[in-house]
Amino acid sequence: MSVAAGRIGERHVAAGRTASPSRHDRVFFSGMAAAAALTVFAGFAPTYYLKGYFASPALSPLLHVHGALFTSWIVFFIVQTALVAWRRTRVHRRIGVAGGALAGVMVVVGTMAAIDAARRGAAPPGVPPLAFLAIPLFDMVMFALLVGTALYFRNRSDVHKRLMLLGTIGLLTAAIARLPFAFILAGGPLVFFGLTDIFVVTCFVYDLATRRRVHPAFLWGGLLVVASQVLRVLLAFTGPWMKFAAWVTQG
Repeated sequence: MSVAAGRIGERHVAAGRTASPSRHDRVFFSGMAAAAALTVFAGFAPTYYLKGYFASPALSPLLHVHGALFTSWIVFFIVQTALVAWRRTRVHRRIGVAGGALAGVMVVVGTMAAIDAARRGAAPPGVPPLAFLAIPLFDMVMFALLVGTALYFRNRSDVHKRLMLLGTIGLLTAAIARLPFAFILAGGPLVFFGLTDIFVVTCFVYDLATRRRVHPAFLWGGLLVVASQVLRVLLAFTGPWMKFAAWVTQG
């Protein structure tokens, strides 16, 4: 009897250990979704959300569509995270189909907007527009790769939610670059990426604190995000990239 009771007690302890991270996950992923939304709003408030108040220049139809789509993604991510926190996973899965379609349209429109910006000469001070084009184009590549992989692993919630979060974090660089702080505006892509990576590091720290190890989805996905940033900086000013950028911006 004592042995059986001991085994039952061990199972209860083990169950408690597995349930606890789930409660932590609900708080963490909801908090990260809220932080992403605040970052996007703060970054794009002067030129999009509150542009009437700031009297910023009018936006083209393409940029209006781009802004609406990417805003929809942030709203979608918050709703999906909330549904999981409320244990409404069945609704979460149904809405996920629309999210996959939204992500596909975002990649197409985001690529078009990036090319259009390069044609118009939009880039941070001191950075050639054709060189800067590497940043938003690779944003779309990384978003497609991470979200696409997350959808493939939709039946593995531990993998799925981490890759979806990393895909959303990758979109924050554009908002961070527009935050009204002098050190950001003067720092260029290295500062933009460095601040984005704070979100990635936060994911690592969370897993270490709750799991005692970084989940492979966070580890390899996060390293991929950082590696893509380094690749962009190294590639942007090379001759082959400048030729490619000039080719895609023709017309």
